[in-house]
Order: sequence, then C-alpha cells, then structure tokens
Amino acid sequence: MTPQFDDQRHDDPSDANEPIESYLKDFDAAEKKVAGEIDPGARALVVAVAVVVLLGSLTLPHSGIANGWEVLVYGDDARAETIALPSRLFVWFEVVFGVVVSMLALVTRRWALAWVALAGTAVSIVFGMLAIWSRQTPAPGVEAAGPGIGLIIGWLTVIVLTFHWLKVVWSRTALQLAAEEERRAAAAEAERRGDWNVG
Repeated sequence: MTPQFDDQRHDDPSDANEPIESYLKDFDAAEKKVAGEIDPGARALVVAVAVVVLLGSLTLPHSGIANGWEVLVYGDDARAETIALPSRLFVWFEVVFGVVVSMLALVTRRWALAWVALAGTAVSIVFGMLAIWSRQTPAPGVEAAGPGIGLIIGWLTVIVLTFHWLKVVWSRTALQLAAEEERRAAAAEAERRGDWNVG
C-alpha cells in the first residue's frame, strides 16, 4: 500500500497579510491608549496643590461673614449676606470641577475627565468674575459686603487650574495627532510595498 502524500500547499493569500494586520493592530492599540490617557507629569503636583488651595479658600470669608461652605449650602450666614446666584454657582462649579473632577482626572488619568475638568473650570472663571462683580455692585437699597478673600483666592486658583488643564489636554491632543500621522504613514508604506496585494 503506497502512502499518499498531501501535496497541497497552503499558499493562502491572507497569510501574507498577517504581519501587516498585526502591525496595524499594534498601532490601533497604541492609538487608543494615547487617546484615553493623560500624563500630566509635573503639572500633577500643581493641580493637586491648586485643589488643596481651593478647599482652603472655602473656609475663608466669601463675602462678609459667609464663608465658601456657607455659600455652597446657602446657610444662614449666606442668606444674611444676601449672596446672589453667581456666587452660589461659582462655588458649586469650583467644588464639582475644580476639586472633584480634577482629582478624579489626576487619579484615573482619563483624558475625558481632563476635558471635563478643563471645561468646568473655564466656566467657573466666568461665574467667579460675575460673583465678584455682584458683590461690588449690589442692588439699590441692599446692604452687602464686598468680595471676601476666599472668593478672590478661589477665583485666581480656578484660573490657574484652567491653564494647567488646558496644557495637559492640548499636549495629549498633539500626541494623538502624531499617533494618527504615524499610523497613516505606516499604512501608506505597507501599501507601497504591496503587503496588501492579495493577487
């Protein structure tokens, strides 16, 4: 009995594409990693210090006898000082985006959270400016104290936070664009070499 040899050759055209496919998968994985994470570097320390300063500013007078925590919960002192809506919005944005979201972005290093922190602190700048303006120009017949040291420190700290989050997000965007450009260049080079020819 003569043994039969399998003379079939496995020249599957898809085998030629396996190296380039794995190469492109590596690029996709690297691009997704770059897109989803941040590396604030030394800015992380600045952001952490700014968050501590924000928390400290809430214990200082926001206006008159009302400190930031009183404004946040709209307590008796805040009502006695006729704290207006811009001040309350500023303190809420300061706590939510300047403290909570900023710390989450630092701990998780998620790019989306850094974007949210940037957007929220940028809006906080506007509310802080309106809060200071509302304390300087009370309604006619209303006795109101001017802006306190806590309000001013909080506003300046939010400006610093916004600047640093902008730099972090911008640098990450530049890395994303570079990764995309590298991927396009690798795909063009592979196509030029004929790695995608299946004929």
